[in-house]
Amino acid sequence: MATYTDVFGARATLDGLQTGGTIAYYRLGALAERGVQGLERLPFTVKIILENLLRHAGGELVSEEDVLSLARWKPGTAASSEAEYPYMPARVLLQDFTGVPAVADLAAMRSAVARMQGDPQKINPLVPADLVIDHSVQVDSFGSTLSVGRNVEREYERNSERYALLRWGQQAFSNFRVVPPGTGIVHQVNLEYLASVVMSKQDGGETVVFPDTLVGTDSHTTMVNGLGVLGWGVGGIEAEAVLLGQPLYLLTPEVIGVRLSGALPEGATATDLVLTVTQLLRKRGVVGKFVEFTGSGLSQLPLADRATISNMSPEFGATATIFPIDAETVRYLRDTGRDEQLVELVEQYSKAQGLFRTDDQVEPLFDDLLDLDLSTIEPSLAGPRRPQDRVPLQKVRETFRTVYADRFASNGNGNSENALIRLGSESNNTNPDPVEQQETNVLVEIGDTQVKMAHGSVAIAAITSCTNTSNPSVMVAAGLVAKHAVERGLSVRPSVKTSLAPGSRAVTEYLQNAELLPYLEALRFHLVGYGCTTCIGNSGPLAEPVAEAVQQNDLVVAAVLSGNRNFEGRIHPQVRASFLASPPLVVAYALAGTVDIDLVNDPIGTDSNGEAVYLRDLWPTQEEVRTVVAQSVTPEIFARNYAHVFDGDEHWQALSNSTGPLFDWDPTSTYIQEPPFFKDMSSDPAPIKDIKGARVLVMVDDSITTDHISPAGSFSDKSPAGRYLLEHGVQKRDFNTYGARRGNHEVMVRGTFGNIRLRNHLVGGKEGFYTTHLPDGVETTIYEASESYQREGVPLLVIAGKEYGSGSSRDWAAKGPLLLGIRAAIAESFERIHRSNLVGMGILPLQFQHGESKESLGLTGRETYDILGLEEGLKPRQEVNVKVTREDGSTFTIQTLARLDSSIDVTYYENGGILPTVLRRLIKE
Repeated sequence: MATYTDVFGARATLDGLQTGGTIAYYRLGALAERGVQGLERLPFTVKIILENLLRHAGGELVSEEDVLSLARWKPGTAASSEAEYPYMPARVLLQDFTGVPAVADLAAMRSAVARMQGDPQKINPLVPADLVIDHSVQVDSFGSTLSVGRNVEREYERNSERYALLRWGQQAFSNFRVVPPGTGIVHQVNLEYLASVVMSKQDGGETVVFPDTLVGTDSHTTMVNGLGVLGWGVGGIEAEAVLLGQPLYLLTPEVIGVRLSGALPEGATATDLVLTVTQLLRKRGVVGKFVEFTGSGLSQLPLADRATISNMSPEFGATATIFPIDAETVRYLRDTGRDEQLVELVEQYSKAQGLFRTDDQVEPLFDDLLDLDLSTIEPSLAGPRRPQDRVPLQKVRETFRTVYADRFASNGNGNSENALIRLGSESNNTNPDPVEQQETNVLVEIGDTQVKMAHGSVAIAAITSCTNTSNPSVMVAAGLVAKHAVERGLSVRPSVKTSLAPGSRAVTEYLQNAELLPYLEALRFHLVGYGCTTCIGNSGPLAEPVAEAVQQNDLVVAAVLSGNRNFEGRIHPQVRASFLASPPLVVAYALAGTVDIDLVNDPIGTDSNGEAVYLRDLWPTQEEVRTVVAQSVTPEIFARNYAHVFDGDEHWQALSNSTGPLFDWDPTSTYIQEPPFFKDMSSDPAPIKDIKGARVLVMVDDSITTDHISPAGSFSDKSPAGRYLLEHGVQKRDFNTYGARRGNHEVMVRGTFGNIRLRNHLVGGKEGFYTTHLPDGVETTIYEASESYQREGVPLLVIAGKEYGSGSSRDWAAKGPLLLGIRAAIAESFERIHRSNLVGMGILPLQFQHGESKESLGLTGRETYDILGLEEGLKPRQEVNVKVTREDGSTFTIQTLARLDSSIDVTYYENGGILPTVLRRLIKE
C-alpha cells in the first residue's frame, strides 16, 4: 500500500545506483510544469521544506495549494504571509535530560489511555527516534587515568532508575533506539554516525528517497545542519507530538544568507569563526529565522568547521543554520566510514534534486544577505556571561576587569587579607605566577607548594562539548599546544580543575594515533568521560580548599571551556566568570592559571631554562595541524567505534530491564514519578476563560534564559528541591543535578526559577529563588509563594524583558511554571523554542506592544492583572487587553500581542497544550 499520493506527477526514478531495486524520489522540477518559476533561486532551506510538502501532498494534511504557495516563495514576503505549512520531520533525536521526561510522558499517556479503557499501544512512536545518553556523566574525578572509570561508576550509581526507564522504553516502543552512556555526545554521534543526509522508505513496492530531516530535544540539534541535514531543536513536548504523528506547523520561512569569502588566517580557529558569527548574527537579529551559508568561501571551509558554526545556532537565535550539500559533504561521509552505497546515493540524489552546491551555481535569493571575509577572523573568546559577547584575545583581561570593576577598585585585587588553604596532594608546578605583580590575596597550599589565587584565577579548564570536540583541527591543535608546553617544561597548577570530555570515542583514538594524548595527560587533561560534562553544568565540585578559598574570600574565579553556553550559574555555582574558547586556548589558559592576563603580549610562563614562554611559542601552524589530522584521523576509526553503538558496556547490560506495554511506576522513587499532566484529563477540553485577579510571581529583566527558569546543574540543600530530597532520605552527595531529576516533577517544580543568579524585582533584584507573596509582602521562596497562591486560587504571571527564554530547548522551563500555577507570561520578546514550549503547555505568551516595557508602563509587579477577551475566542496574533490594578486601586489597560502565532497554536492553547490535543485525538480514533 502506498504512503504517498503523487498529485503533481513528481515521482521519478533515480537511475545509475547499484541497489538491486527501483529508487524513486519526488522531483522538485515537476513544479515548473505547473507554472512555478525561479525554483533554482530558492534557498536550499526552502527547497528541503518544499520537498517535504510535495511528497506528502494529497494526503490528510498537505494540500496542493500548500505546495504551490511555498514554491512561489519570494524574499521579503514572510512577514506579510499568513500561510502555515504542515511539516513532517523524518526522525526525532533525543538526549537523556530531555529524553527521560519525554519517555515518562509517553509512559504516562499510555497509563492515561489504559485508565480510559483504550489501547495503550496506540501511544507509540510513528517515526524513528534515537536517544543518546550523554548529559548525565559528571566530573567527580579528574587529573588521573582512573578518572573516567570512577566517573562512569558514579554515573550509574546516580542514574540507574532513569536508565531503567529508558531500557523499558527500548522494549515497549517500536521505532525507538537508545545509545547507552559512555558513547559520545548526542550531536556528535548524530553528525558522525546517525545522520544519513538522504533517507529512504518503502512505498508501493519501491524505495522512495528524500532528505534526512529531524527535530531534536536539544537546541544544538542544529549541529547536523553542517552536513546539509535540516534539523533544529524543539521542546520535548513538540518532539513527543512529532513522534505521535503530529506535524510541526511552520510559518513562511525567512532565510538570512551569509556569504563567505577568503580563508581563515594563521592563528585563527573554527571556534574563533563561530564566536564571530554568533556576535554578527545576534546583532543582525535572526531569532526564529533560518540562516543559510553561501559563497565561494564554503569550498575553503571543512565540514567540521561548518558543524561548529551550525551547532551554535541557538546562541544567535536562529531556528537552523544550514550548509548546502557539496563535495565537502561527500568527502566527510567517506572520511567518517559511511557505507559507500549511501555516499553515492547522497551525491546522486542531491544533484538530481538541485540540492548540490557548486561554486559556479547561481546564488540563491535571501531575505537578507550578509558578507563575511574569513581572513578577518581573529583569535577570540566569549564571555564572561553570554556566548554572543565575543572578546578579542588581547582584550580578555580588560573585559574581565571592566565587568568586575568593583573587585579591582582599591588595589587591583579586591581584599588585601592573605589566606592559606591546604590541599593534600603533590605538585611539581614550575610556572611563575602570571599575576606576580598583583597583591595576591589567597594562597592555596598543595603539599609543599603554595599556589596563588586571585580574582580571575582559572578554577575550571575544560575541553568539553560537541561544539568543538567534533572538530579534529581544534582538538589536534589542543594536543599540539600541550606537546609544545610540556617540551618547554610548563605545567598546570593543581588549583585548576582540568578535564577532557570528547563527544565521541573516535576523538581519543585519533589523539592516541597522533601521540598527543600523553601530552594532554601530562597537563592533567585526562579523559573524564564521553558526555556534555562541564558545558551542561556537570563540572562536579571544585577541590575543597579551592572552594573554601573562593567562598571565604568572595573571589571571582573563572572557567574557560570549549563549550557553547556560559550563562550565569550554569558552569559551576562558585564560578562567576565563564569564557568560551577553542580547545587550544583552554589549554593555554590552564597553563596561565588566570584570565587576568594578555596572552597576546604577556608570557604564559617560564620554561625550565628560565626563559619566558609566550602563547605564540606554543601555537601550532595550520600546516602542522593539517598534517597531523591527515595522518591520524581515518575512516576506520569511526567505523570501528560505531560498530556496536547500541550494545552498551557491562554496567548497561546489568541494569534491570522491566517489560510490558505499561511502565510500573514506583511511588517511592525520587527520580521517576508519573507526571501529573494527564491524570485528571477529560476527553474534551474545558472552555477557555479570562484570567482574572492574577498576581506576578516573578518579574525579571532581559535575556532570562531557560537556565534561569529551569536550571540543569547542581543545587544546594537549602533550596526547595534540596530540602525535598533530604526529606525523602536522599543524602546531599546523591542529589545529582536538576537535569538528571527531570523525571520527577516534585523536584522540578521546586527547582523552577531556582537559579542562584536569578534576579527577581519582587525582592529588589536579590539573587536566587526568592519572591514576595502579595498582598501581605512576605518574602519567601518562589515555590512556597506558589503553593500559597494556588491554595488561595490566585492565578500567576511572569513579567519579563527582551529575549525571554533564550538558551536551551528546555521543556521543564514551561512545565515547571505550569505546575507553579503560572497562566501567562508577558515579555518584550520571546526566544523561539521557549515561546513554542509555553504554548505547548497551555501557558499564554503575551508580548508588550513595540516600544513598551514594564519600565515604560511603570509596572512594579505588585499589581493585580486581568487578561480579558479570551472567552470570546482567540485568533493567531490577536491583540489582548490586560487590565492592571495598582496597589492604590487605580487601574489602566495595556494592549498586548498574543504570541499564538498560528491557528494550530490556538488549538493547542485551547486544549491545554500539545500533548492533551494529541491524546484526545488518539483516544477518539
